[in-house]
Amino acid sequence: MSGTAPRENLRPIGTTSDRTVYYDEDRGTYHTWCEDGAYEPVSTALLMTVSSVLGVEPHDLEALSECIEPDALNALFIHWRGDEPRVGDGSISFTFSQCSVTVRSDGEIVIDPTRQQGTPAGD
Repeated sequence: MSGTAPRENLRPIGTTSDRTVYYDEDRGTYHTWCEDGAYEPVSTALLMTVSSVLGVEPHDLEALSECIEPDALNALFIHWRGDEPRVGDGSISFTFSQCSVTVRSDGEIVIDPTRQQGTPAGD
């Protein structure tokens, strides 16, 4: 796993593309990690994980390109494939298929299906 290991409060709920998906019951969020050196681009990992979380086929989701440019997202996180060294920490957050999504530089993808980006917590 890249960077950070799953926290103790995360419960494994299944797998997608050989990647374990975890659930944080306290926050209602889903988490997965991409492997350093994995060939799969982050855009594909994101698409597969969101479809798994929502229980739909990937082709039933909105087009990722409607929310973010997939090639630009992949370029930001190319270090996961081992093509480039990781420089610094950071993340990007956006709404995809009515979920708030955060992709972190350590390989973690966080999906919140109950809240869209910009919606205050508790609403």
